[in-house]
Amino acid sequence: MEGPRPPFENEFPRVVKFLDTQLRPKEGWSIASEYPVAFSEANRNNIRIITEQDEVVAHAVIKPMIIKSPAGLFKVAGLGSVVTSTDHRNQGLSSKTIESCLEAARSHGCDFAILWTNLFDFYRRFGFELAGSEQSVVIDRDLQSGDPGLKFIEGPKVAAEAIHRLYSQHTVTSLRNVEETRKYLNIPNSRVYTAWDQQGQLRAYAIEGKGADLNGYVHEWGGGVSALMALFAHIRRAQGRNITVIVPRHSQNLLRAFAENKLHVNDGFLGMIKILNPSSLFAKLKRHSRHLGVDDFVLEQQGGKFFIGAKDQVFTTESEHDIVRLVFGPQKASQIHNFGPEASETLEKVLPIPMWVWGWDSV
Repeated sequence: MEGPRPPFENEFPRVVKFLDTQLRPKEGWSIASEYPVAFSEANRNNIRIITEQDEVVAHAVIKPMIIKSPAGLFKVAGLGSVVTSTDHRNQGLSSKTIESCLEAARSHGCDFAILWTNLFDFYRRFGFELAGSEQSVVIDRDLQSGDPGLKFIEGPKVAAEAIHRLYSQHTVTSLRNVEETRKYLNIPNSRVYTAWDQQGQLRAYAIEGKGADLNGYVHEWGGGVSALMALFAHIRRAQGRNITVIVPRHSQNLLRAFAENKLHVNDGFLGMIKILNPSSLFAKLKRHSRHLGVDDFVLEQQGGKFFIGAKDQVFTTESEHDIVRLVFGPQKASQIHNFGPEASETLEKVLPIPMWVWGWDSV
């Protein structure tokens, strides 16, 4: 066997065929269309394969991205499409491709890695932990809409520049360009809904579905709250079924509008997260704390131990899982240690940080 390694240029079609066979055997499209940025020539060196007699037998990929947050700019590696052919399983091949991907992410200077899975125990072996916050809201009734004069259109034939303009207004986003947005608009089995005012200006957009995943879920949206509420109501009517909207915890205005409509909000995790570069990540969080006026924030790693606290109240732990859940949520400082009221208040002013990955960027 050879690898894990990046595929050569002439091997790339073979890699896509392997993934289509293993992960999308019954779909009418290629996985490369579903994840157009991850499976592109520009990202080929971030793909890892293991081959046997020139045949691909195991695969994993990372997609580095820059995420903008009020806490700073973070370099993040999305990990996905981890698969081994049926007759080569139970040999540790997936573990090897994952480790190689994580090493590549470290070499890119990524602060942390994130993935989406239900194989929690498997990925905990690599240091991943469920963390971050995600709210999901089931729209199961008619909504109050304060923006009735809108025109709704379904379909991907919309200017990528207009979508990108609304997307860029989010406070927490991955930094995309217009061309990436244009590729995302053409992902198979995605339903693109837009709301336009009487002057022909795009006021809101929402994306439901993405390839083989996220059917019935609005995982990406942008625009003002009133226009979005009208658009969500339209999507429910147009599809004739309940829909679920995925929302970051920091989108307080939208969550308040859902609450006013007496819609139930379910709490969940953003994904499974692993810290890759503690010194870089912790330095950014310390800068963030100073911007918040907190000068006595402590977060560092020494000798395999983590130190977290404020002033002279510092907690020491060897558990990276606690640190991940503290940095990204949902755990609060007072839940991992009795810091005392003042130190707890200081820490909870800084952590958890606002963090989000939109559905189009998931791998």
